[in-house]
Amino acid sequence: MNTLRSLLFTAWLYLSMPLFTVGLSPTLLMPHHIAMGVIKLWARFVLFGLRWIAGVKVEFRGLEHRPSGPALIASKHQGMLDIVVPFILFDDPAMVMKKELMPLPFIGWFAGKTRMIPVDREAHSKALKELVRNARARLADGRQIVIFPEGTRTVPGAAPDYKPGVAALYRDLDVPCALMATNSGEHWPAHGFHRYPGTVVFEFLPPIPAGLKRAEFMAQLEERIETASTKLLGH
Repeated sequence: MNTLRSLLFTAWLYLSMPLFTVGLSPTLLMPHHIAMGVIKLWARFVLFGLRWIAGVKVEFRGLEHRPSGPALIASKHQGMLDIVVPFILFDDPAMVMKKELMPLPFIGWFAGKTRMIPVDREAHSKALKELVRNARARLADGRQIVIFPEGTRTVPGAAPDYKPGVAALYRDLDVPCALMATNSGEHWPAHGFHRYPGTVVFEFLPPIPAGLKRAEFMAQLEERIETASTKLLGH
């Protein structure tokens, strides 16, 4: 039964992409907030199917720590669901994403229209400078910058590998860094099509204040996100 439900949800997910991106592509000619509204509607469509087809509920905790207005958010990244949820949680998120996705028809076009933040991971120092410059511009527009410090999806419980991009943003933007933990990989793994019934939790933690030294910031960031995410495993 779980295999059937997982297959049905996979069909729901991948059919939803052309339904929204192709079917609503005329919104690419409209103002930013209209295109962002399409992505937000798609995110809710995905969570609806996840709940009622795959039996996976999504719960939000620590919302008193959720930032409003311009902000920097660092999140644990275990699967695709982590990319969907920010469009439900935040008013106008600007996701830090792989630059390779930008040329893709429709998906890349919506990312460009809504001014996401592409990063060329092969460009190293040049990429960091571009990341900081783009993030500074989005923050000035009052948006929420969402970054996954590990840079890629990790298996729940695996040893973390936090990259320097988040430290560069924290230093340059000079704002508190909101933290988000999750156990999403237990129920929507990074690989394979199976979805496992249960509750995915996204938990906001108290933010790290602005102004810490890089080493102290990175140590707090990793320790707090990893500890909270580990506690959610087996929820």
